[in-house]
Amino acid sequence: MSAMRKRRLDQPKTAGEASALDLTRLATVAYSSEDPAHPVEHLVDGSAGPGGSRWAAAQPDTVEHIVVEFDRPQSVTRLAYEVEETERERTQEVHVEVSNDGGKTYRRVLVQEYTFSPGGATFQREDVRLEARDISHLRLTIVPNKHGSGVATLTSLRLYS
Repeated sequence: MSAMRKRRLDQPKTAGEASALDLTRLATVAYSSEDPAHPVEHLVDGSAGPGGSRWAAAQPDTVEHIVVEFDRPQSVTRLAYEVEETERERTQEVHVEVSNDGGKTYRRVLVQEYTFSPGGATFQREDVRLEARDISHLRLTIVPNKHGSGVATLTSLRLYS
């Protein structure tokens, strides 16, 4: 019998693989606005997937920012986040940038847009590999209405070491 490492696709990864950073313990999450019914804490509450809790901006058609401010520099090898829109047709754009100098300057690592349609695509999960070493800040800029009108939202956010 071989010593191959294996797991079923529907089973969680084990300790030897990239582990999620505990943002509630390692960082402060700064934000430009939040709807009191959908606070920024919902990004890290473990409720992911379609129908999960979510962060939402306080007002529509406004570019929003979420900044993860690490207490100590961290290396991030993977970023995963989810976006859901079931009510209206719109295109939301997300920019991800990292800083190694305390938030003075940022380097863009990802720009992604998602087109939502209540009769079609309503949920998107992004899971990307990063080579971001010793970062002090990770900033997400959310443009809620590149095409259409709407409120900036994110369902979940996970960073992995």
